[in-house]
Amino acid sequence: MQIILYLSIAVIAIAFFILVIYLSKTLKSLQITLDSVSKTLIGLEGQLEGVTRETTALLEKTNALAEDVQHKSESLNSVVIAVKEVGDSVRSFNGSIQKITSSVNEGLEENKERISQVVQWGQVLMELKDKWKMRKQPETQEVPVDKPTPQKRWIRERS
Repeated sequence: MQIILYLSIAVIAIAFFILVIYLSKTLKSLQITLDSVSKTLIGLEGQLEGVTRETTALLEKTNALAEDVQHKSESLNSVVIAVKEVGDSVRSFNGSIQKITSSVNEGLEENKERISQVVQWGQVLMELKDKWKMRKQPETQEVPVDKPTPQKRWIRERS
């Protein structure tokens, strides 16, 4: 029985020895993996610092650009106000012109008959003048053929 006990202890020792060898290999593999992860993290840390610097610079540029846009927007507001004032002035001017036009039209409508009479009297006077010139010419002179004879002038009435 002692032999079985020694044999059992030897088998246990061999099994323990094999377990230690595999455990040692596993730990070495784990150490290599952890070293690789450590190197990767160091590289990522460096890249993250670079990204942080670039992000900070980009943020500063963005803030400067936003400030510039703010100043330009304020400057543009004065231009927009000036354009609005010009538009108001033009609108006011158009209103004045419309009032003047309507008052002129009303005056023309009120004096339409008088204007028509004045024009007709003017035509009559022109015809009388032409006839008087014709009578003043000596009868011996012939009227040139090229000279057009006076014609009646008609005025169009506004509708």
